[in-house]
Amino acid sequence: MYVNDNHFDGWMEKLYGAVKEVGKDLKSLIHADALFDKDDKPLDNKDLCQLLHVSPRTLQRYRSDDSLPFHKRGQKIYYKLSDVREFVYKNGDHWDKKVFEKSTEARDEE
Repeated sequence: MYVNDNHFDGWMEKLYGAVKEVGKDLKSLIHADALFDKDDKPLDNKDLCQLLHVSPRTLQRYRSDDSLPFHKRGQKIYYKLSDVREFVYKNGDHWDKKVFEKSTEARDEE
């Protein structure tokens, strides 16, 4: 199979861009520990969506109305487990606190 130089160069530029984006994400994860105490586990959007059984849009609404504290590092958003726990206890009508505590304990063991 023959690949001309222009096609190859274009492909390499796309690959380099993708690797650069992954590098940015990894860099933000490395520095995320500086935002949190030793005992406070950082959670990202995906973790919190699974933990609370809500959509990313719902988390965005909680952030927008200042009911859920968050930290932004680059393009990545993190939540302190202690802040999430406080949020769940304040809004206890929506979540079963025992189920939440069991879920967080299971995540700590991972």
